[in-house]
Amino acid sequence: MRLGLRPAAMGLLLLLLCATASSAGDSQGEHRTDYDREALLGGQEEVDEYVKLTPEEQHKRLKSIIKKIDLDSDGFLTESELSSWIQMSFKHYAMQEAKQQFVEYDKNSDGSVSWDEYNIQMYDRVIDFDENTALDDAEEESFRQLHLKDKKRFEKANQDLDPGLNLEEFIAFEHPEEVDYMTEFVIQEALEEHDKNGDGFVSLEEFLGDYRRDPANEDPEWILVEKDRFLNDYDKDTDGRLDPQELLSWVVPNNQGIAQEEALHLIDEMDLNSDRKLSEAEILENQDLFLTSEATDYGRQLHDEYFYHDEL
Repeated sequence: MRLGLRPAAMGLLLLLLCATASSAGDSQGEHRTDYDREALLGGQEEVDEYVKLTPEEQHKRLKSIIKKIDLDSDGFLTESELSSWIQMSFKHYAMQEAKQQFVEYDKNSDGSVSWDEYNIQMYDRVIDFDENTALDDAEEESFRQLHLKDKKRFEKANQDLDPGLNLEEFIAFEHPEEVDYMTEFVIQEALEEHDKNGDGFVSLEEFLGDYRRDPANEDPEWILVEKDRFLNDYDKDTDGRLDPQELLSWVVPNNQGIAQEEALHLIDEMDLNSDRKLSEAEILENQDLFLTSEATDYGRQLHDEYFYHDEL
């Protein structure tokens, strides 16, 4: 399903975390140390820089990060605290990525990104479709629909009505799920795509899209999985349909669920006394699991003062 949400950073983070989360508990029980570092400390861009850190500096910065994760300062990291930290990291790096993209899209460096500049960056040319004229070719028509959705989101993100988007508006365009004034737009866009009977809700049949059950055969496995998600994850009031708020939980990336899963994974691997929380001593004793000092993807946070500096 595509809502037109195009945040590159968030998409990469979700793909990475979803893929490695599924392999974290593989049939051989192999522990993915690199995944733990990725979740708590970021990507692998600073591998070489990490190697250059002295053991003392590594230790100091790691302890600083542990202290920041420990929100209640009781000396232990709980599932909730780990999950909150990972979610904060998701958002921080997504926003940083959007800021970097803004500079790339702003071709004339005037402090705003116009619709033409957006097209040039994305497609190397300015594209303009007629909103009222469908195309004969199915693939071209599909692209036209997606492009028009992007344009609508671009226009919605533009709050000050200047021709282009300033940085804050560009972030709203790239990450509408992070900006309150875009929430209604995200919901309406999802309803336009899935609410076929126009009643303001998404039924199970609409949720499943074009699938039509064959009475002579059992539903395929993927349909059973989707039905279970609809009934147990999204339809909170069990009325057989998704209202706008329930719909939002479906179409917006579930960073909370991903972060909780990884927090549980870290505790399962590193909790030595089975109290379901991590002490600083447990983390430092398992430092090669938690971080690993060898030339692997150590992560950005030890080289980003936003995370290890005393004032977060």
